[in-house]
Amino acid sequence: MEMKRREFLARSIAGFGGLAFSSAIPAAEPRRIETFDPYELVMLGKTKIKVSRVGFGTGMRGGNRQSNHTRMGKEKFESLLQAAYRRGVRLFDVADLYGTHPYLARALKRMPRKDYVISSKIWWRRGGLPEKERPDAEVVVERFLGELNTDYIDLILLHCVSSEKWPEELGKQMDTLAKLKKKGVIRAHGASCHSLGALEAAANEPWVDSVHARINPFGVNMDGPAEKVAPVLKRMHVAGKGVVGMKLIGEGSFRNSDEKRDESVRYVLGLGCVETMVVGFEKVEEIDDFAARVRKVPVVAKSNQLPACCPAPAA
Repeated sequence: MEMKRREFLARSIAGFGGLAFSSAIPAAEPRRIETFDPYELVMLGKTKIKVSRVGFGTGMRGGNRQSNHTRMGKEKFESLLQAAYRRGVRLFDVADLYGTHPYLARALKRMPRKDYVISSKIWWRRGGLPEKERPDAEVVVERFLGELNTDYIDLILLHCVSSEKWPEELGKQMDTLAKLKKKGVIRAHGASCHSLGALEAAANEPWVDSVHARINPFGVNMDGPAEKVAPVLKRMHVAGKGVVGMKLIGEGSFRNSDEKRDESVRYVLGLGCVETMVVGFEKVEEIDDFAARVRKVPVVAKSNQLPACCPAPAA
């Protein structure tokens, strides 16, 4: 009986000790899921230009040096640009067609120039601007520098190329921009594309440092269906070209649909080939809303493979 009692006590003490030891070990914290930061600075292809993941576009319904942004009036528009900067936006997309250069210059005149990136565009087509003449890029860029009150422009694009032969047709402008890049007047050059053929040509053109491309999962205001556009963007990314996504909200088409805005942001970030997204915000609340949707998207491991919805093109 005495042996049994001693054995029972020994087992009880051992069991209690184990319980006490295990209870002293803190419970593991739930694994935190990393999500995208809308204001993280990311490299734009091989340009050595760092941009915020979310950029500010100023060309909503743009043309003839006006846009919804300029129509807000000086005080309201410049206040909106400043609010974007305070939140962390460091990429501002302007253009001669939009007439937004002087607004940006005034809005950010107190900010260190090295702390933000300016992307602008040359309108080389007929119409769209008050003047009939289309001077060479060297003349146009010199004017841009004055309007933007800066010594250099980070990225200059040939605006709205749609021909699949645009590299041949705009060769003179391209050569001039290449010379300006060597001089340090601009840091990179490229094109904003408005057809699938033009996008393919940009992917194959060595001169192109970065491309503005229309992308969302619904094919709204795009150069083609998403399953055809996305593989081209992937090829650009793999080749080291910068990829700037635009029309994520379908040029305002998804403004009243939470589901579509969420799906578009998830889709574009999930592609893994779009470095930054330019949106034509017209209210401070729209900046915060878009940023919140970006923050909901989990970061997945980087891969050179496209999602199943966007198969790579055939060799």
